[in-house]
Amino acid sequence: MTRWHEHPATVLFGKGQLSLGQRAADGLRNGMGSWTFVFASLVFLGVWMYLNGDSGFDPFPFILLNLVLSCVAALQGAILLIAAKREDQINSELAVHTFQIDQENLELTKQVHELSLRIEKLTEEVHQMIKEKS
Repeated sequence: MTRWHEHPATVLFGKGQLSLGQRAADGLRNGMGSWTFVFASLVFLGVWMYLNGDSGFDPFPFILLNLVLSCVAALQGAILLIAAKREDQINSELAVHTFQIDQENLELTKQVHELSLRIEKLTEEVHQMIKEKS
């Protein structure tokens, strides 16, 4: 299966044709939308709680951790919208490409149909000529 960034209809990531914003959106989507991010976040939370327990620089109830998580949550909404917008752009490029290919296939199918009709007509003529000679 071809991944979307390798598809001929999309702007290629490796060719430097993407803007900084597009590359950032792709990176954030691929990073924050992964199991690696989820597990890394869980490890971070566990380590924070373990190290700060009752006597760290952010003791229970972890006010600083709550602030950090609130900031991350506030930014994630915007990041998700940016990533969704980028995904829509990619899907639009792929849809245009698919439409163009479908149009070409439709034209080829019409040509094949016309050729089939011509072959059928010529075959009937040949059969008629054979019957006349027999």
